[in-house]
Amino acid sequence: MIEYYLTIVLAPLLAAIAAGLFGKRLGRAASHWVTILGVGLSCVLSFYVMYQMLWGGAVAENIYLYTWAVTDGLRMEIGFLVDRLTALMMVVVTFVSFMVHVYTVGYMKDDPGYQRFFSYISLFTFSMLMLVMSNNFLQLFFGWEAVGLVSYLLIGFWFKRETAIFANLKAFLVNRVGDFGFILGIAGIVMFTNSLDYVEVFAQAESIADQSIEVIPGTPWNAMSVICILLFIGAMGKSAQVPLHVWLPDSMEGPTPISALIHAATMVTAGIFMVARMSPLFELSVTALGVVILIGSFTAFFMGLLGIVQNDIKRVIAYSTLSQLGYMTVALGASAYSAAIFHLMTHAFFKALLFLAAGSVIIAMHHEQDIRKMGGLRKYLPITYWTALIGSVALIGFPGTAGFFSKDALIEAVRYSHWLGQGPVYWIAYLSVLLGVFVTALYTFPMFFLVFHGKERMDDDVKSHLHETSWVITGPLILLAIPAAIIGWFTIEPVLFGGFFGDAIVVTSAHDVLGRMGEEFHGSWEFLKHSFVTGPAVYLAAAGVFTAWFLYLKRPEIPAKIATRFSSVYTLLERKYYFDDLWIKGFAAGGRRIGQFLWIRGDEQLIDGILVNGTANSVVRLAATLRQLQTGYLYHYAFAMIIALTSFLGWLLWLH
Repeated sequence: MIEYYLTIVLAPLLAAIAAGLFGKRLGRAASHWVTILGVGLSCVLSFYVMYQMLWGGAVAENIYLYTWAVTDGLRMEIGFLVDRLTALMMVVVTFVSFMVHVYTVGYMKDDPGYQRFFSYISLFTFSMLMLVMSNNFLQLFFGWEAVGLVSYLLIGFWFKRETAIFANLKAFLVNRVGDFGFILGIAGIVMFTNSLDYVEVFAQAESIADQSIEVIPGTPWNAMSVICILLFIGAMGKSAQVPLHVWLPDSMEGPTPISALIHAATMVTAGIFMVARMSPLFELSVTALGVVILIGSFTAFFMGLLGIVQNDIKRVIAYSTLSQLGYMTVALGASAYSAAIFHLMTHAFFKALLFLAAGSVIIAMHHEQDIRKMGGLRKYLPITYWTALIGSVALIGFPGTAGFFSKDALIEAVRYSHWLGQGPVYWIAYLSVLLGVFVTALYTFPMFFLVFHGKERMDDDVKSHLHETSWVITGPLILLAIPAAIIGWFTIEPVLFGGFFGDAIVVTSAHDVLGRMGEEFHGSWEFLKHSFVTGPAVYLAAAGVFTAWFLYLKRPEIPAKIATRFSSVYTLLERKYYFDDLWIKGFAAGGRRIGQFLWIRGDEQLIDGILVNGTANSVVRLAATLRQLQTGYLYHYAFAMIIALTSFLGWLLWLH
């Protein structure tokens, strides 16, 4: 299978090189065809790998391609670890990327950077595949940084916009904070194991857990807890967890196709995948799991609240991504790694669907993104309407949709972890994800109602040109709507309770919440009925939809009154809990002030003024003084010689 694995990885890379370096010579059509075919080939082969894993008898493979370097016994190698976790991620990444590539043909057709955009998104796909297929921390870090680099290029794709430049710089710098923690975690692994290979590191996991490290002299900390928390800091950056989340909403400055790709299947899911892959390590640190679930809980609930006050259609969906990533992180902290990956998979489909549907609306509205200037688009965009409805109900967890199965299973897993007596943090997590269901409906359906229902609020010239978008846009919407609607029915049992991931995910018996849940699982239909009987999540989602309908269609004057009545709360949400101020006016501005102080006081005044120029100026002043003695008169020199000779003789007499 090694030829297939290499083709899956290299096809998008070669396509990106062709479109990027030879795009002008190839032309627009050839550039999009070569990248679509490259990613399409990767997608087909990824499905074949999955088929072989499920029904073809294929087993997990750990393949070493070549050794890049060896230093002091530490081998730095390139290779693939392909198991069912990898195969699932490969299918999700390549399928969503393939849909985005096709969609881009219609969305970016008039953009002068057409070939460059296709090169970037194909390179993005290659980077993510290198990340998920890696069998060692070196290659993982390469893919990790590569998706960060390409996201920087894509968020700032329209580089003539100041907002785009600010957004991509913000994403780049915030992720550097997370990556600093990530590389320290990898360094900790190397320090204790002298290896970068997953298999070798996991084999020594228990020995790491028995050791301590003194970050502060005299204060020993558990080595595994320190390493896992540092690795999770990297995940906080890539998967946008509080407080390293501030870059993700601003990533909307990039074109809509890349918003779908970043938010659905590539960069933001990298952190979730990494923690799941590192489950043999995280399972040995209760402290690290507690940190993970606490950060996820805060992100899931409080970032969802921010979506309520957004008016930009893409930003509403962006904050939903933040919240849903929080859900996945909560599942990771509850040791329900399979539930986190299951929600990652379903989320990829319905979130890509929502972003691409938003892009269809934006095109039809002549690039208007304010939902307050829309309304009644249902009759103009019927395909977009129905696919957006499927994406919206999947996002809120409407019974029977893919989002319902993954989100309800995740919530149940957190509830079981609380029942198993794993501490008050898990009770907080359960409350957060439960209330988050109501919040999700409360920001999703105001957007849906304001865009597709109610009175038409667009300008007449826009209205006169409204029509459904082309098939290259609606086609991917339909193909994404199908899994968003039905994939949960036949995947929940094998993925969560059927041992789908095998040895790829490790859970200790004390943390096996999904194992306990599986004892009461009796099929998808019974799970659906069970949610109506015991779980409040379904009713909270329904309450959120009803509240959105009442506030935005029935009594649209009420939201403004609520905002006025609770102005302080509204301001807090509008200012995003002041996290942007903390980062921009606090850390960034503080860093600039320190730099300016060192520049003026340190460099100009101390180094240049005193040390460098001061020495030269002293020589100049001394020379100017001595120059006064050079008069050119002979009697001055004779007088000076007599004085010097008299002084010398006086000194000799004094000595004797």
